[in-house]
Amino acid sequence: MTDSAHQTPSRKERLSGLRARQHKAERLRRTVVVAGSAAAVGVIATTVVVLVAGERAKGALTEVRTLNISARKHTTATVTYPHSPPAGGDHDPRWLNCGVYPEPVRDENAVHAQEHGAVWVTYRPDLPQADVARLRALVQAQPYAILSPYQGLTSPVTASAWGRQLALRGPDDARLPAFLQKYAQSIDAPEPGAPCTGGTGDPVA
Repeated sequence: MTDSAHQTPSRKERLSGLRARQHKAERLRRTVVVAGSAAAVGVIATTVVVLVAGERAKGALTEVRTLNISARKHTTATVTYPHSPPAGGDHDPRWLNCGVYPEPVRDENAVHAQEHGAVWVTYRPDLPQADVARLRALVQAQPYAILSPYQGLTSPVTASAWGRQLALRGPDDARLPAFLQKYAQSIDAPEPGAPCTGGTGDPVA
């Protein structure tokens, strides 16, 4: 028998090698399928969590107080508002520029900004600075929003738009971004889309 005959694999050896390659390919295919399925499940689960959280936040907006605001005259006098902080009413001829204020602002100017569709986010002056920083980040992301401390709040944070108000537990309350999204430049405001700059006040951001 020649050397080449000795080097030629037998039929049994060829079949054995073929089966080994098939098993290896099958294991690889199963690994890819399982990994892909796990990734898809992870994406779906994350999406569901986000959607559910968003829907819960929207649903919680049923707690928003609807206030009957009929007055909206311009006045340079001090106005006594029925709600604190105010959410509409007579106001100063100059609107407050939207942005972040480290000190309290004048109600009458802020109400004029609300007339233009601004959301006014107020917080207790003793709120921890870390919480204030989180509020600041939320407000900076919304061009029609104002942030300022406010004396006498019954809740840590309050969000107010024209005719709408919501008491909040703090900056991490999921209802706050939902409120901002729904009521900034809302058609509930008398003049949505009117300027939120070019008025009075010097926001720090």
